[in-house]
Amino acid sequence: MIYYRNAVRGSGVDGRALVRAARRILACVGESGASLSLTLVSDRTIRMLNREHRGKDRPTDVLSFPAEPFAVGDRNGPERLLGDVVISVETARRQAAEYGAPLQRELERLLIHGVLHVLGYDHEEPDERRRMVAEERRVAAAIGMPWPYDEEG
Repeated sequence: MIYYRNAVRGSGVDGRALVRAARRILACVGESGASLSLTLVSDRTIRMLNREHRGKDRPTDVLSFPAEPFAVGDRNGPERLLGDVVISVETARRQAAEYGAPLQRELERLLIHGVLHVLGYDHEEPDERRRMVAEERRVAAAIGMPWPYDEEG
């Protein structure tokens, strides 16, 4: 289950396509039965979250908040909640323009990045970064997303 919310009015985002991409990403990383919260926000909101949770007083493109695995009973059995991915539409739009990519594709790239963070991937150290970038590209290829970004992007 993908819990999706777009808090940015008039963003032009295809939410249904983003939810479909989220489902494909989860399947690709072996978490097709898991749930994820995905929220699109403004730079103002993500800046507040970044300041509150990371001590960085500036907007960022994506934040991930892993959840402790727990089960919520429902008709179909337990639900594994992976966590929350929060993406700034404004920052994604600027980055998409820099990369020459459509906004929707940049949102998918950030969603892949956020999901990998929820699953424990990181990029603080060079070895971690290489591992995460390789997994980002693998997942992008698996869901049919072209990867026009360089190593730094």
